[in-house]
Amino acid sequence: MTLRDRKAAHTIYLYLGALFITSLVVSNLIFQKFFYWYPFGEGTTVFGAPLFVVSVGILPYPLTFLITDLISEIYGAKKANRIVTTGIFASFFSMGIVLLANYVPATATSPVNDATFSNVFALSPIAVLASMMAYLLAQYVDIAIYHFWKRITNGKLLWVRNNFSTFASQFLDTFTVVGLLCIFGIIPWDMFYGLVISGFIFKVFIALLDTPFLYLFVYLFKRRFKLGEGQEIDMQV
Repeated sequence: MTLRDRKAAHTIYLYLGALFITSLVVSNLIFQKFFYWYPFGEGTTVFGAPLFVVSVGILPYPLTFLITDLISEIYGAKKANRIVTTGIFASFFSMGIVLLANYVPATATSPVNDATFSNVFALSPIAVLASMMAYLLAQYVDIAIYHFWKRITNGKLLWVRNNFSTFASQFLDTFTVVGLLCIFGIIPWDMFYGLVISGFIFKVFIALLDTPFLYLFVYLFKRRFKLGEGQEIDMQV
């Protein structure tokens, strides 16, 4: 690979990392709003808990798994894990800024007063910790399972490693974060089953939808950088 190609690969890697971190941070900032998953509405329950109720934080979150799968396929596990670790730092840093902003008193003329800001952005440290623990566990598991299937299939059957890794990691993420939020009293236990099942089904649906996009992006990368079957870009960085 030429020096020009290495620079291009590194630049694309940085942009993918930026998309990953933005999706992760935003999902943590907006997760307190819940909605019914269209076309389902109120009245659908499972074990007495509302079904198809999900947090808006789930909207950008599946993108993080598509990006880590793409980075895993093209750049390798080490680069994917590096993005995950960077995302943790960015998340805690952004939460620190939000907590500091919440501590600073608003002026009498401020368009947003202290109470409104606190209700929307003053996230519980326990909720953030639960989300980050689930995130770390799920992302590292996703990358590990992805490369396990890549080895087993000798770099073939992209849809297998993409979906199998995402399904397992997304269930682990949903179960862990909802369970921790219930344990710490952030959300009531009667919402547990509904949120876990609804969140997992939604994420599986999105994972199936993003598979063609992963194929497209992998094709474009392999064509641009002339990669063979199962070959990864070595940026030597």
